[in-house]
This record gives sequence, C-alpha cells and structure tokens, in this order.
Amino acid sequence: MIELTEIDLAAALLRAVIGVIMIAHGHNHLFGPGGVAGTARWFGGLGLRPPALHAWTSGLLEMAAGVGLLLGLATPLWTAATVGVATVAGIAAHRPNGFFVFKDGYEYVLVLAVASAALAALGPGAWSLDHLVGIDFAGGWPALGVLAAGVLGALGLLAACWRPSASADG
Repeated sequence: MIELTEIDLAAALLRAVIGVIMIAHGHNHLFGPGGVAGTARWFGGLGLRPPALHAWTSGLLEMAAGVGLLLGLATPLWTAATVGVATVAGIAAHRPNGFFVFKDGYEYVLVLAVASAALAALGPGAWSLDHLVGIDFAGGWPALGVLAAGVLGALGLLAACWRPSASADG
C-alpha cells in the first residue's frame, strides 16, 4: 500500500487541478464555440504567426500536458510546458490589461505558472506513474529548471512568431 504523506497529497492535488485545467483549456481551443478557426483568428489578432499552427499546437500541447499531469508521467516536461503556455498567454494576451483577472489581466496565468513550478519542486508524488517507474525529479534546482525551460521556450516562441502590430490575416 502507498503511504499518504502531505507532500504526496499536495502533489496529487496540484497535478489533478492543473491537469484538468489544461485539458479543458486545450479542448476549448480546439473544440470550443469557435473551434480551431476561432482560436486562430484570436491568435492572429494577438499577432501570433502563423495563427492556425499556433491554435493547433496550443490546443494539443495543453491537452497533452493535462493528461501527462493527471497521470503523473513525465511531470517535469508537462510542468515546463504549462509554464511556457502561461508565459506566452501572460505576455501576448493578458499583460496589456494589468494584473487582475476580472480585467483579463495576467493574475490567473501567473498563478498557473507558479503552481506548476511548485509542483516541479514537490515532484509528482507517490501517486504517479513517474514514481512507479522510478523517475525522481524534484527539488529547488529542478523547479528552477522547469521555470527556465518554460520561460525561455515562451520567449523563444514569441521572438520567432509574435508580431503584435501585424494585421489579423495570416
């Protein structure tokens, strides 16, 4: 029987909540009211080029991250992906609106990114596939690595593909 510790419970709760959020968000990008075309129009309006590629990639990446986190499989990879997605959203979509989420600010994506980094610090916990197969990747340095990978990946994507002054056709 697997022992229940506070760390394992905290990791399982974080994985479950972040995982469900990421699946729901990715599903909405792909299959929500506007579908991929609507997401692509919105991404194009933000200046992400090419917008359809970003709509597909974002939706699939978010859903994969959610499933990976729910299972606790390759947790460092999916926490870094979540930090990256939240960073892109925070900079490209929410930063101009200030902090508060009720004004479409970056408050929510900041919490999502920091919670993901905290999960990386905790590790996936005993109730995870990572634990079952012997992947032990937790602590301060791994959390900083996840933050760095997510933020640097996001900044690289934005440098290569974000043209906020461009028109929405793309």
